[in-house]
Amino acid sequence: MARILLTGEAGFIGFQTARQLLARGDEVVGLDNLNDYYDVRLKEHRLQQLVGLPGFSFQRVDIEDRAAVERVVAGAGFDAVVNLAARAGVRYSMENPFVYLATNALGTLNLLEAMRAHGVTKLVLASTSSLYAGQPMPFHEDLPVNTPISPYAASKKAAEVMAYSYRFLYEIDVTVVRYFTVYGPAGRPDMSLFRFIRWIDEGTPLELFGDGSQTRDFTYVDDIAAGTIAALAPVGYEIVNLGGGREPTSLNDVIAAIERRLGKTAVLDRKPFQKIDLQDTRADIAKAKRLFGWEPRVGLAEGIERTVDWYLANRALARSIRL
Repeated sequence: MARILLTGEAGFIGFQTARQLLARGDEVVGLDNLNDYYDVRLKEHRLQQLVGLPGFSFQRVDIEDRAAVERVVAGAGFDAVVNLAARAGVRYSMENPFVYLATNALGTLNLLEAMRAHGVTKLVLASTSSLYAGQPMPFHEDLPVNTPISPYAASKKAAEVMAYSYRFLYEIDVTVVRYFTVYGPAGRPDMSLFRFIRWIDEGTPLELFGDGSQTRDFTYVDDIAAGTIAALAPVGYEIVNLGGGREPTSLNDVIAAIERRLGKTAVLDRKPFQKIDLQDTRADIAKAKRLFGWEPRVGLAEGIERTVDWYLANRALARSIRL
């Protein structure tokens, strides 16, 4: 049994990671500031399913608050920190780049400093496939990702290299996990799957940027959580892709799959493709298989079915969430 500090616990990936850690018998201290980047009711929906479970405790803490982070870590005896607290979303980072740098870079630094001061020697740091913009596919971890095209990606790169510095200086063991297009039940409402399902169900025009031919390496959230936990293994300093590892799927095909599951037809509202978006993504996951024996188990068809089923079971909540 390990004692884990899990930041971003009420988030999409954090919630599933907490569930899996608790299921294997670990103790989880969850941190989240429950900010209103998206509708807080969805975060509370996730959190309520964890409160009261053996081994789980929660503190409402912002990792940007250095003193608060210090108080949480001091004397707590953590075996590892899993930092999933982040400002996510490429488009919104153009509107408010300051908050992205504050949370994703400075927040990570606050955690690293607290770890250094109190002898916590393992960090799993969530990063993003958005860093691979302009690189040849399939994306592998050795590619030079030194030209991020959004403040979001730049802030994640800053966190990665700061973690490397703390590995070099203080021998903190670091695994950086770069996520590829995560989807699944109770997903973020600013992401395509949540919006597509709701818009198709409601008959609301579906906003589609570009012609829909752009492809993504969709990865089911349970697989992402399992890979994040596997990344707790000691590695020194490694960057590891966690992606679907299969042939990427176009947005047009995803929309068609949702239509079939709901028995409804999408009304498309086509908009210009945005240059901060990647046209295609595809993960090389050989390293994750080699280091951790990890590979995704849930295919896209099954994952979409599970995601639509969650929506239908929670339709009143899902339809009321602010998009």
